[in-house]
Amino acid sequence: MGLFIGGYILAFTSIWQWYRGDWPLPLLVATAFLALHIEGTVIHDACHKAAHPIPWINQLMGHGSAILLGFSFPVFTRVHLQHHIHVNDPKNDPDHIVSTYGPIWLIAPRFFYHEIFFFQRKLWRKYELVQWGIERSIFLTIILAGIKFDFMNLIYNLWFGPALMVGVTLGIFFDYLPHRPFRSRNKWINSRVYPSRFMNILIMGQNYHLIHHLWPSIPWFEYKIAYEKTKPLLDSKGSPQRVGIFESKDDTYNFLYDLILGVRSHTKRRGAVRRIINFLPIMRIKKPLLKLVNKTYIGKS
Repeated sequence: MGLFIGGYILAFTSIWQWYRGDWPLPLLVATAFLALHIEGTVIHDACHKAAHPIPWINQLMGHGSAILLGFSFPVFTRVHLQHHIHVNDPKNDPDHIVSTYGPIWLIAPRFFYHEIFFFQRKLWRKYELVQWGIERSIFLTIILAGIKFDFMNLIYNLWFGPALMVGVTLGIFFDYLPHRPFRSRNKWINSRVYPSRFMNILIMGQNYHLIHHLWPSIPWFEYKIAYEKTKPLLDSKGSPQRVGIFESKDDTYNFLYDLILGVRSHTKRRGAVRRIINFLPIMRIKKPLLKLVNKTYIGKS
């Protein structure tokens, strides 16, 4: 509850200071970013019913954080739970597409796919479609009000800009880094842990992402404790416990590839990426591109 309220206080403080004019723009943007970053953890815990033990308060926190983030709580919840069920499944894990269908620097816009996935799979339950409509109406009303009453500059600088920054942060630390190299569906090794007291505070426990996947009802501030108690078990299961970027030449190569291009093929001999490359008329271009795709593919051969 403290994070939820704190996020709103920071958001309203940034708006107040925007009009008061005492703070420089970088400080305003940083304050707004911190507000949204905090609410990102709130909505994540709320979708697992771990934000608050009282159900209606948990729901309130989930919907409230979603509105501040420009999300829809039903979409976030249902799509995220599908990610937990189908980790690293290229057809059924929506976050797999976020992580592997383009470069890391464009990871934030790929979160829009979640909304498409929600409607494609008809994931809503009971009144969740109505809730989606209300939250999207609130979002649209704020934008229309910004146009009519001339505060779109505030929206661009203190909402859309920080939201884009938070999208990159969430994409890297919630999706990309924890699930590299995106191959395993085994529950003990489909995510990773990279222990760090500093990172635990900075990204609110997501460096213990495997713990979250194994026991999703645990709130973020207990991930580190749970990891320390279960480390012998994780060791025996061969669970990844490093960041996994510089462990080998292949890891480093794949990380650099993801920074620049990041489009991965899921088969070693076929696939849409290879079909596109095969249309190229010049063999000198085609050959190195096919070699690159073969080197960075994920999945079974």
